[in-house]
Amino acid sequence: MKFSELERRMAQVYRDNPHGVFPPMPLVFSAFHNIPPKAIRLVILGQDPYPSRGHAHGLAFSVQPDVVPLPKSLKNIFKELQDDVGLEIPLHGNLNRWRDQGVLLLNAVLTVQEGQPGSHNDLGWEAFSDAVIHRLSREQDHLVFLLWGAKAQQKSELIDATKHLILGAPHPSPLSAYRGFFGCRHFSKANEFLASKQRPTIAW
Repeated sequence: MKFSELERRMAQVYRDNPHGVFPPMPLVFSAFHNIPPKAIRLVILGQDPYPSRGHAHGLAFSVQPDVVPLPKSLKNIFKELQDDVGLEIPLHGNLNRWRDQGVLLLNAVLTVQEGQPGSHNDLGWEAFSDAVIHRLSREQDHLVFLLWGAKAQQKSELIDATKHLILGAPHPSPLSAYRGFFGCRHFSKANEFLASKQRPTIAW
């Protein structure tokens, strides 16, 4: 699929429903802002954005600082982070601090219809995220890929496991977190790998 076709489709989707597609159009590519490709150390890959109004802002799993209560998936991420590395639960759910350290917070699908998870699965975003993952794998060394959920784990075949660390787990959603996301210890495992390759670790 040509990305120009994806662009055309998404322009139509936002024209048809300008206030019911998330994130807002100017925020769709926020995951790539202020993070040059060479600065990326770790990729967290989710499925698609939060479908609740006011939640999605272009970074997978992140919300703006004023969002309360936190989405349940993000609460579970913070619970696993606390159990894994002993950090206190953050006061808000904005993950810009991770992005600013070289964490690419990417979803397999970058947009969603309000209240309809998975509603944009067939618009062409998968080809876009495939291209991002494949290019990072090919052009960089010693990255960590955290693939959360079945859709994200499908991307593993695009990643060169001989030079990158690939860690997969169920999605942190309440529907699946107890099937293996809790206890996965991805945060400490990621930093152990980065340190072993003489790369800066992530201050979670």
